[in-house]
Amino acid sequence: MPDPLYAANLMNDRRINVLADPAAVARAAAELFVQSADEAIARQGRFSVALSGGSTPQALYALLAGEPFINKVDWSKVHFYFADERCVGPADPQSNYGMVREILLNHLPIPSTNVNRMKGEIDPHEAAIEYGQMLKSTFGDGGLDLVLLGMGEDGHTASLFPHTAALAEARHRCVANFVEKLNAWRLTLSAPFINRAGAVALLVCGQSKAPAIQRVLEESPDPQQYPVLLIHPASGNLLWLLDAAAAGMDPEHAT
Repeated sequence: MPDPLYAANLMNDRRINVLADPAAVARAAAELFVQSADEAIARQGRFSVALSGGSTPQALYALLAGEPFINKVDWSKVHFYFADERCVGPADPQSNYGMVREILLNHLPIPSTNVNRMKGEIDPHEAAIEYGQMLKSTFGDGGLDLVLLGMGEDGHTASLFPHTAALAEARHRCVANFVEKLNAWRLTLSAPFINRAGAVALLVCGQSKAPAIQRVLEESPDPQQYPVLLIHPASGNLLWLLDAAAAGMDPEHAT
C-alpha cells in the first residue's frame, strides 16, 4: 500500500482526480466528454474524440448511451476515432470497434460517416497507412479535441506496449505494432499524434494497476518500460481519472 505522503500528493495534484470507484470514474469521464463536446462544437462546429477499448471505458460508453448524457450532446457534430485496435474483423468479440458499436454507437443518432474505425481485418501495415492518411487529410498538422485512454498493469496505453517498435515512432500518426508477449499485431495511434490532442484523459481502475500508477506518478521510470509516460500533450491538458483502488487509497478518502 502506498504511503500517506503519496496519497496526499495525489489528492493535491490538479491533474489527478481520485474517485471512489469505477462508476464514479465513468461518470466523471462522461461529464468531461459532454463539456469537451460543448466547447469544441461552440468553437469550431465539430468535436473529434478518440476512444479506447478495455473494460474501464465500457462503463463510460454505457453512460453516454443513456439518459441523461445522451440528451446533452449534439451527436450529429461528434466525430469518433479510435486510439487502437486489435487485428481482427469488426464482428470479432475482440474488436474495440465492435465493443464500442454495441455499447455506444448503435444507440446514438449519428451518421455512419462520423465513425472512423481502424480496419483490423486487413494487413496491419496497410491499415495503419490508410488510417494515418485519413488523419493527415482531416487534421493536417493538428490533432483531436479529446483522446480517452486507459492504462494496463504493465504501463501500456492504447497499443503502445513496453519495449515495442511503436514507442520510437516520431513521424507517423498511426502504426502497426507487433506485441511479442501477445504474439499479435495491433494498430495504434502514435504517441506524437496523441500528444497533439487538445486534451487527453487517462481512465485507470483496479487494485492491480496500483503498483504501476505509483511508479509512473512518483518515480518517473523509463518510458520504454512504462509507455504511458510518453503521453504528455502539448496543450498541457492531461487528466488522470483514477479510482481509489488504482490510487492505492481508501475509498472514503477519495473525492
